[in-house]
Amino acid sequence: MKRYASLILAPTLVVWLAGCSSWSWWPWGDSGGEVPRVPPGATAYKCDGDKELFVRYVDGGKSAMVIYPEREFRLDALETGSGARYSNGRTTLRTDGSEATLEEGSNIVYSNCKSGG
Repeated sequence: MKRYASLILAPTLVVWLAGCSSWSWWPWGDSGGEVPRVPPGATAYKCDGDKELFVRYVDGGKSAMVIYPEREFRLDALETGSGARYSNGRTTLRTDGSEATLEEGSNIVYSNCKSGG
């Protein structure tokens, strides 16, 4: 008899909870809003090929964190004549005003990047 009672009560509970407008069953926060695309504190660049590059400048501009969807990595500032250059020996970020280019080895991965501000 207890088994049949739970079969009847479970759907009733689901219908009742679905009717509560202020309650959300989504356990990871509000699912109705759009997730911010730009990581907090990062500069967003729009690049050739409809690519987006996100960079967070840290330590007063002494380092730059390049933010990919699956990972972040740090590049340290290098001395340069004009603009700024950050590198870890393999990857290099070059910036000049609102423009940026990211190279991995001898390959340009993000080119003609422009920030919104």
